[in-house]
Amino acid sequence: MFGTSGAKRPAIGGTAIFAAYNPLYSLAGFFVGMLVGMTGVGGGSLMTPILVLLFNFHPATAVGTDLLYASVTKSVGTVVHGTRKTVDWHIVAALATGSVPAAIATLFVMSRVGTLDAHAAGPLDLLLGIVLVLTSISIYFRPLFLRWAGPRLDHTSARGISGWTVLLGVFLGVLVSLTSVGAGALGTTALLMLYPQLPVARIAGSDIAHAVPLTLIAGIGHLLMGSVNLVLMGSLLVGSIPGIIIGSLVASNVPDKLLRIVLATTLLIVAVQLLMK
Repeated sequence: MFGTSGAKRPAIGGTAIFAAYNPLYSLAGFFVGMLVGMTGVGGGSLMTPILVLLFNFHPATAVGTDLLYASVTKSVGTVVHGTRKTVDWHIVAALATGSVPAAIATLFVMSRVGTLDAHAAGPLDLLLGIVLVLTSISIYFRPLFLRWAGPRLDHTSARGISGWTVLLGVFLGVLVSLTSVGAGALGTTALLMLYPQLPVARIAGSDIAHAVPLTLIAGIGHLLMGSVNLVLMGSLLVGSIPGIIIGSLVASNVPDKLLRIVLATTLLIVAVQLLMK
C-alpha cells in the first residue's frame, strides 16, 4: 500500500491532520478530477474508496479529507453555475433545510461512538461499499428510474415536491457525513425524478450548490474530530483542478451511455473490494 505514516487504519485521533506529501496523491486527484469533469459525478464516489483501498487510510480520514476537499471544488463549480444562472436556489434551500441539521446530528453521534477508532474501520468500509453499490445502480439505471418516476410524480403538488426535497436533504446529510458519497450521483438522480421539467444543467448546478454548505459543515465537523489530513487535501487539489478542466473538455467527445457504463462498473468493482475487506 501507499499509505502515509500519519493516517493508517488504526485509531487516528488528531494525528490525521498533517502528514508527509506524496506525489501519488496528486496523481489520484488528477484521475478523479478527469472522471468528475467527464461525468459530473461527485468525487467522493471515487476519491474516498481510492484513499481507503490504495493508500490504506482509515475510512474516517478518507471521508473527512474528501469532504473538505469537495467543499473547495464544489465552491468553484457553484460560482460557474451561478454566473450561468443554472442554480435553482429554491431547491438548494429545501435540500439544505434537511441536510444541514441532519449532518450536524450525524457528526455529533459519530463523535460519541468513536468512529475514529480502529474497530470502526470495518463497519465504515461496509457502509461505504453499500453506498457505492447504490450509487453504481443509480448511474447505470438512471434513465429507467426517470421513466418510472415520471407518471407517478406528475400530479404531486409543488408543496409535496418541496417536502420530498427536504427529506432527500435529510437522507443526503446523513449519508454524506458518514461516507462523503451520495450528494452527486444519488442526489442528482433523485432531483431529476422530482423535477423532470427542469434542464439537466439546472439540476446539476443546484446539486453542486447544495453540496457546498453540506460538505463544508461535515468537513469542519470531521476536522474538529481530527479526521482530516490537510496535506493530503492540498495534494488532491493540486491534481484535481487540471484534471477537472481536461475532463470537461474531453466529455463532449465521449458518448454519455459509455461514460455511465464505465463509471457504474468502476464503482461496482470498488464496492465489491470494500465489501470483501
